[in-house]
Amino acid sequence: MAETDGQAPQQQAQPQMRILGQFIRDVSFENIMAQKGAPQDVQPDVQVQVNLDAKKRTADNQYESAIKLNVTSKAKGGASTLFVLEIDYVGIFQVESVMHPFLLIECPRMIFPFLRRVVSDITRDGGFPPLNLENIDFIAMYRNEIARRQAENPPKADA
Repeated sequence: MAETDGQAPQQQAQPQMRILGQFIRDVSFENIMAQKGAPQDVQPDVQVQVNLDAKKRTADNQYESAIKLNVTSKAKGGASTLFVLEIDYVGIFQVESVMHPFLLIECPRMIFPFLRRVVSDITRDGGFPPLNLENIDFIAMYRNEIARRQAENPPKADA
């Protein structure tokens, strides 16, 4: 038998979760540089916008968690756009005892590495160096959204 004395207390249990599937719901890649015939030796300035969404599916305990990216690459120092990538990547999860933060933090964290690979492949196949997305801090995104909503709808004082 193993001794348990002196061990750190266990962390609070996370909800039970299974990834049932993941897929690209929508993707659009526009290679504007190729259309306009811009020079190939341009230094890119890449901007990434991230939106998260989660919703219940019709089946019991099944939820969708989506990461929506809008990536725009412009020439540094100029206003000419090189490419635009929009992608909606979805994971389907079976989750017991659902908590709102779990769907918008842990579920996106689970599917993000796959989305990163898809974005890298699309930009490489589009004629650009592969775009390797930085890690996204989903906890900070969630906290910022909660703070934004609270600022929009401040609690009413009792009269």
